[in-house]
Amino acid sequence: MATERTLIIVKPDGVQRGLVAEILGRFERRGLKLVGLKLVRIDRPLAERHYAVHAGKFFYDELVEYITSGPVVIGVLEGPKAIEVVRAMIGKTRPNEAASGTIRGDLAVEGLRNLIHGSDAPETAAEEISLYFSEAEVLDYSRSSEHWITGAP
Repeated sequence: MATERTLIIVKPDGVQRGLVAEILGRFERRGLKLVGLKLVRIDRPLAERHYAVHAGKFFYDELVEYITSGPVVIGVLEGPKAIEVVRAMIGKTRPNEAASGTIRGDLAVEGLRNLIHGSDAPETAAEEISLYFSEAEVLDYSRSSEHWITGAP
């Protein structure tokens, strides 16, 4: 099975509420590998590039304003069908519609304060990862460092 990479952003509400470890832990327990991680504050130009697909929509300004309002944790996850798995784990956009057992269903409260962003397709994931990480900042577990995780020689 092919390995994929996807981008996640623990939004300002997740960082402020101290949920970063809980959220990242869910992905790790599911078997996804964390291959990139940063704590940053996204500036407006970067947020506008990230959310360019939504420019002109009624929620765009509020979305950009919110993602730039505080620190976020940005990660790259890797694993089989990572995009599909992450999207299922995150749950529906509106927390009140997200199923119990999903991150948003269990932990989010309302609207845009829905704790987490996840890439929605392979092309989007590649583009989003390149916005926040250089190639050197994303680990490659297929090299010799794999043995310390699996015990392989």
